Amino acid sequence: MISRTLYEQAIFDAIRKGATDIAPDVRGAFERAIAKESRPAAREGLEKTYESIQMSARLGNPACPDTGWPIFYFKVGNECQLEGGFMALEEATRSAVRRATREGYLRATMKHPLSGYDPGDNVGNHVPNFTYQFVPGADLEVTYVAKGGGSECFGGTRHRVVAFADGVKGIEKFVIDSFVEATRSGGICPPNVLGIGIGGTANIAANLAKEAACLRTVGSRNPDPEFRRIEEDLYTALNSLGVGIMGIGGDTSVLGVNVEYAYTHIAGICVAISSNCMVARRGSYRVCADGTVQEMASPNWFEGR
Repeated sequence: MISRTLYEQAIFDAIRKGATDIAPDVRGAFERAIAKESRPAAREGLEKTYESIQMSARLGNPACPDTGWPIFYFKVGNECQLEGGFMALEEATRSAVRRATREGYLRATMKHPLSGYDPGDNVGNHVPNFTYQFVPGADLEVTYVAKGGGSECFGGTRHRVVAFADGVKGIEKFVIDSFVEATRSGGICPPNVLGIGIGGTANIAANLAKEAACLRTVGSRNPDPEFRRIEEDLYTALNSLGVGIMGIGGDTSVLGVNVEYAYTHIAGICVAISSNCMVARRGSYRVCADGTVQEMASPNWFEGR
């Protein structure tokens, strides 16, 4: 049985890692963007941003002043035994969020949507948020994701139903139009990691888009060739816009485009986008049944599906 002390510490470590550092795939995306950038101002912007991120990791400070919504994805082995069960897992997560807020890894940004009441610890109704996936085995994998307010609120999340008759062209037009409008809003901090959900109901498409943006590694490809082609087409099209870092113009407007899909209804195709900040903050740990804990370079969320 995995003790609460062990998994709560792993959850806290995932928050700390995600708040202060970026994953190897995101580092690689920054380095590739810097190497190919042809505009001096954009290249300097990428270099300074990357330098700032590396400094945050060295000092253990948040990589961005907006520490975002605390979102958690748990990949749970079917034979996994947790002390206290899943209710204790969620309470341990709330406890870890409170601790991370108290120790300065998270800013207290979660408020009541109407009164503005701020509990001061980032814990409230549906916050932190939990998503589960059940798989064979006895281990627990936890991934923490910081979803920034700009990329979520100011146009970075959008949804539309596309007619079957419009097909791939209709899907791609919606995505490009949405990215342009979101960039003009000034809230999504390009270059982004853009997640796209295709199919399902509106909430299924939106959830897939968020998972694609936050849990797929930059540079990964959808195994289905039709959806991989959409990823490649949109990556080329969006970067050809010349938006560049923070909209100043440049060769890289998106670091990656990740598409996930669900079967849909004959009535239409739900399409959603979710933009993740350029820092793409996440932290993942595996808590093994034998009591060992391993840091993970990737959330491992889509493997085995």
